[in-house]
Amino acid sequence: MIWIIQSIFLGVSLAMDACCVSMSNGLVEPKMTKRKMIFIVLMFGIFQGVMPLIGYLFGSLFEKWIDNLVPIIGFLILAFIGGKMIYESFHNDEEEAKSLSIKTIIIQAIATSIDALTVGIIYVGSSYLEAYVTFALVAVITSLLCVVAVMIGKKFGTKFSNKATIFGGLILIGIGLKLLIEYIVSFF
Repeated sequence: MIWIIQSIFLGVSLAMDACCVSMSNGLVEPKMTKRKMIFIVLMFGIFQGVMPLIGYLFGSLFEKWIDNLVPIIGFLILAFIGGKMIYESFHNDEEEAKSLSIKTIIIQAIATSIDALTVGIIYVGSSYLEAYVTFALVAVITSLLCVVAVMIGKKFGTKFSNKATIFGGLILIGIGLKLLIEYIVSFF
C-alpha cells in the first residue's frame, strides 16, 4: 500500500503546472463564472488522468517520441498562449482580453499534462490496478488543487486587473521555458 502514498505525491507534483496555469486563468478572468471554473478544473483533471493512461497503454511504442518531443511541444504551446495573452492585454478591449475561450482552456490542459505521458510509460510494468488507481488519483488531486488555484487567481486578478493578464502570460511562458530548459539540461 506504499504505492498509494507515492501516487498521492506523484499527483501533487504532476498537478503543479496545471495549478499555475489555473491560477493564471483566475488572474486573467477574475469575474469568471462558476461554470467556466468547473470546466477548467475538469479539463485539467481529465487530461492529467488520461495522458498517463495513454502513456501506459502505448508506452513502449512512443517512448522515444515522447522523451524528445514533449518538452518542445509543451514549450511552444505554452509560449504561444502566454505571448498571446500578453499581446492581447496591450491591444484588445479590456473585457475581451479577460475572457478565456474553451479552445484556449483545452489547449492549456493538453500542454500542461503532456509530460504525464512519460509517467504512464514508467508504469508499463505495473499492475492494472496500481496504474489505474494512480492515474485516477492524479486526476482527482489535480482537480482539487486547480479549484484552489483558480480561486486564488480570481481573488488577486480582481485587485491587479490588466497587470494580471500580463502576469498570467508570463507564468505560461515560464512553465514552457522550464520544460524546455529541463529537456536541454538532460543532455548534459
